Amino acid sequence: MPKSKVFVSSAGFTKIGDHWEKSLLDLAVEAARGAMKGTPKVKPQEIFVGNMFSGIGARQEHLGALLASALGLIGVPAVKVESACSSGGSAFNVAYSLVKSGALDSALVVGVEKMRDLESEEISQALTMAESAEYTQFVGASFAALNGLLARYYMEQLNVSRDELSSIPVIDHANAVTAEHAQFRKAITLDVVSRSSMVADPLRLFDCAPVGDGAAAVLLVSDRAASGTRKQMAEVLGGRIATNEFSVYEREDMLDFHATRDAFKGAMAQAGLSPRKLDFAEIHDAFSVMGALSLEAMGFSRRGRGSRDAKEGKYNNGSELPINTFGGLKARGNPVGATGVYQVAETFLQLTDQAGRNQIEDADYAITHNIGGVDTTSVVHVFGRAE
Repeated sequence: MPKSKVFVSSAGFTKIGDHWEKSLLDLAVEAARGAMKGTPKVKPQEIFVGNMFSGIGARQEHLGALLASALGLIGVPAVKVESACSSGGSAFNVAYSLVKSGALDSALVVGVEKMRDLESEEISQALTMAESAEYTQFVGASFAALNGLLARYYMEQLNVSRDELSSIPVIDHANAVTAEHAQFRKAITLDVVSRSSMVADPLRLFDCAPVGDGAAAVLLVSDRAASGTRKQMAEVLGGRIATNEFSVYEREDMLDFHATRDAFKGAMAQAGLSPRKLDFAEIHDAFSVMGALSLEAMGFSRRGRGSRDAKEGKYNNGSELPINTFGGLKARGNPVGATGVYQVAETFLQLTDQAGRNQIEDADYAITHNIGGVDTTSVVHVFGRAE
């Protein structure tokens, strides 16, 4: 079967926040209908739902069939894809691979998570499911604690200062001010980050992505289905999933995010594109240290320089490589199973000149980067402006 070009033809999403009045299904349907409305002549041949912990958070599984039924798409194959916080990116990759192979001409990808219905302790326990139940969960190490240990090691081993560590959250919040769907639309300073309450030493409240509800959806189409309508689409040029040694403490070098490095290199090779051609990057920064180490793993910064480069303005809007153009995980928000699809939806907006006040001028190429665990799974996709 001949390989096809793949395009994101439309996107839909909800504002991220406290959606007390809406269920998990309500959010998923709202985002899905938004994406389908943008390409009304295309009916998805398959549905993929990215979600991490609906079984705990909403006491609901079987999300694929549930969503298909709610959308009036009974009979359409529909499945849930789970890979912790990278569930959205992984769901997108499955859909992309099938459309690329020629097996499908269209696919609907929906990422959704309902987090705010849980108490803080329940959320922490749910997130820890990304780690080993037999050891990490058993000894009570939370996801924040693991990243706190990683941040302390990063700072001490590579001489990273507190202000440098604070820099990526400051960029995120600056970009979120004009992003209508962002959870926190307020600019902050380095001092605000460094003086916020302690979460897991040295990580403070503003080093950590917030808890929120949200859903995002995109419709993928092949070049056959996209015939004659490509100008308002974004082409998917490559995509790769890679994994690391499962738990961060088992790795020979905890500061080497090699799943991210491998996924990035594989996706860029598939796209046939030099990293120098990229105009912006949507990176996974659930914690400030995770964002810095990801930038280093992808080669945008040298080892130990990710936070420092951010502080010096290398990743601001208007720079050579802006990051997290709508606020990233820290300010746009991180409804975990949906985050990877939000990144794709935002990239689609940028590459079709629909990003409004967040528009990156003359952007032609970009990547999205979605992590599950502490670089345990990394998903990278490369996008280009459709011709």
